Amino acid sequence: MTAPVRLTRIASYIPPGRVDTRERGRAFDYGDDFLVGKLGTTSLAIKEPDEQASDLCVKAARELESQGVSLADIGAVIVCTQTPDGHGIPHTSAVVHAKLGLADTCACFDISLGCSGYVYGLSVITSFMQANGIKRGLFFTSDPYSSIVDPADQATCLLFGDAATVSLLEADAPGWQLTDVLFGTQGKGGAAINNVSGTLAMSGRDVFNFAMLTVPKQIQALLARQEITLDQVDRVVLHQGSRYIVDKLRERLRLPEEKVPVHIADLGNTVSSAIPLTLAAVLKKDAPRRILISGFGVGLSYATGLLDLHD
Repeated sequence: MTAPVRLTRIASYIPPGRVDTRERGRAFDYGDDFLVGKLGTTSLAIKEPDEQASDLCVKAARELESQGVSLADIGAVIVCTQTPDGHGIPHTSAVVHAKLGLADTCACFDISLGCSGYVYGLSVITSFMQANGIKRGLFFTSDPYSSIVDPADQATCLLFGDAATVSLLEADAPGWQLTDVLFGTQGKGGAAINNVSGTLAMSGRDVFNFAMLTVPKQIQALLARQEITLDQVDRVVLHQGSRYIVDKLRERLRLPEEKVPVHIADLGNTVSSAIPLTLAAVLKKDAPRRILISGFGVGLSYATGLLDLHD
């Protein structure tokens, strides 16, 4: 019988640089009430101009090593990014592999997904590792959108921040096991978030409407398939698109604030890194036995999964 693969640890790198969105917001007549109450932050984490996605991944991996984790026998590396190094050739995971000096026997590939990417990626790496008998793997998220955001674009310049995370997956180890996942795509609405000649463009209203209509239904469908209720879920970790969107989804799901963490302050929307950053913050405080994670955005893509703790 194939050993189950579980999430055992999350490390991250958040650039120390910050953009003060209060200053940017003045150009659009936005005050602190809007920035904090609606977007959730008055500053965004911003990488150095010469840093690329792989650099952020490597720094997240070094943080993992500082926690006592050896990378000597890593058998798989997957990087989730839509802002790869250079023009995407070679794939960013291969660049990370070289910078970390991993073994030649390590499998490496990228996933081009944004806000739903962490949920998709956990499913991909656990399935890949189990199918191929790989004992230890690393799943990175890194989408430094600052490289494609126009500082004068009202829809994006106040929202997106840079960060990277790395999740350690291990076979037959204590940790959180992805027990079930549902996926969805509305490709016909994909233009709501797109890259126009190297610059990010977004229709916030379309993205908000999409999330409100699809995410609660998908969450309820997954719960129904598992024959459980939200009362039997300890934490609900949603993509941190903005504070407003997290709050409105929480209200639609009729959940208390303490069950749905908001982790966007001083960061911004970090795209594929938003869920693992929030999840890591949750795990530092507690060890919830059942966690629901749900990502939604670029694509338009959405995915919801359940993580169950196995001691």
